[in-house]
Amino acid sequence: MQTFTGFSTVYASIGGLYVGDMLVQLFFFLVLLLLVRKFAWGPVMNMMKKREDYVVSEIEAAEKSRKEAEVASKEAQERLKQTKQEAQKIIEDAKSSGVRQEEEIIIAARQEADRIKEAAQADIQNEKEKALQALQDKVASLSVLIASKVIEKEISAQDQENLINEYIKEVGEER
Repeated sequence: MQTFTGFSTVYASIGGLYVGDMLVQLFFFLVLLLLVRKFAWGPVMNMMKKREDYVVSEIEAAEKSRKEAEVASKEAQERLKQTKQEAQKIIEDAKSSGVRQEEEIIIAARQEADRIKEAAQADIQNEKEKALQALQDKVASLSVLIASKVIEKEISAQDQENLINEYIKEVGEER
């Protein structure tokens, strides 16, 4: 037994190691590892797995949200671009409509001016014809008057010239 005791204590006198204690400690350490593995390691690993799954799902959700945000941003930019194009088209349509209305107003004004001019010319022509008719009537009445005066008296060349000058003077005053 001494050999066993001698073998079990290796350099015990200088603080050596006891093999028996080491084996007992190794046994309890292995038991402790088994207990930890059974009761703590599994739940810890399950908890770590759940945490890993949660983080992965959060990352996937964040990535999905980012992609949705990118799509929404692109859609918003496209809508904004379309809105700008529609606004530009409305402005261009309004400008062309304004130009068209301006041209129509100018054409209508020219037509109205031409119509007024033609009406004025027609009025002038009518007034001219009335004046000529009145002048002809006056000339006729004066001719009759002169003829009646001539018949009443015979006139000399001097009297005839005086009558013509008087007649011209009367016609000039009536204008």
